[in-house]
Amino acid sequence: MDFLELAKARYSVRKFTDRPVEQEKLDKIIEAGRVAPTAKNLQPQRVYIMKSEDAMAKMNSLTPCIYGAPMALLFCYNEEEAWHNPQTAGYNSGEMDATIVATHMILEAWEQGIASCWVGVFDHDQAAEVFALPAEIKPVAIMPLGYAAEDAVPAPRHTEYRPVGDLFIEL
Repeated sequence: MDFLELAKARYSVRKFTDRPVEQEKLDKIIEAGRVAPTAKNLQPQRVYIMKSEDAMAKMNSLTPCIYGAPMALLFCYNEEEAWHNPQTAGYNSGEMDATIVATHMILEAWEQGIASCWVGVFDHDQAAEVFALPAEIKPVAIMPLGYAAEDAVPAPRHTEYRPVGDLFIEL
């Protein structure tokens, strides 16, 4: 499958089996995140891999959007290590960098036959507290990972795309 086919085929899975993700597949997903580009290649991302029963109970306490997945990733960034834009006060690249990493990992997961869902519905401060993250580590997103249930389907709007001209403006 070429990249565009992969990008179009992948969807947010909201129903998982309890089958664990094989370590070899998880290793490839992790490698895709490790090699993802970040601002000035500073690599401020921190990805917490939640597999234990305790970690997953905490994830389920943070959001209703784990959907029965056997594991989840918590994407964060180290605010002190992120690139700070000298031309825009207060801006750092951390959230963007973590997002790029997560996108690489989502697509590699799909390539490996592993489903995921981008989850933003959680209290970021509560996540930091629940997992006792250092003050400089900022949560960005949660991603349940696992095998899609047989009856999992894309959201109804999955293949609805706005016209190219609405989204890409040539000047």
